Amino acid sequence: MTFQLPAVYRAFIDTNGLYEGFAVLSGEEHYVILWGEDEVATADSEIDMDVYAPGFVAFAGNGGGEIYAFDAVGAVFMLPMIGMEPEAAIKVADDFLELAQGFQRAVSSGK
Repeated sequence: MTFQLPAVYRAFIDTNGLYEGFAVLSGEEHYVILWGEDEVATADSEIDMDVYAPGFVAFAGNGGGEIYAFDAVGAVFMLPMIGMEPEAAIKVADDFLELAQGFQRAVSSGK
């Protein structure tokens, strides 16, 4: 993986463990399942992020066919697994901290 995960993401996982639960973003509730750093590298390779969504790094899923991904500056986008392409990306947060502030209930799944 050539893209470095944002330091705030790594710090959140180190401090809180992986998060699974609901996040409220712009008044809408979304389900978020964060991935560990090793899982990020594996998943991004398996779903060919470099091919289908260049410039993005997936770091979480919603369990329903969509992923959350960082762009090069650390903004958070939602992308569909089917029809994944940069043009399909929907910005959901300016950065990981904004996303994490929407977390409602943590179901820790470990590190």
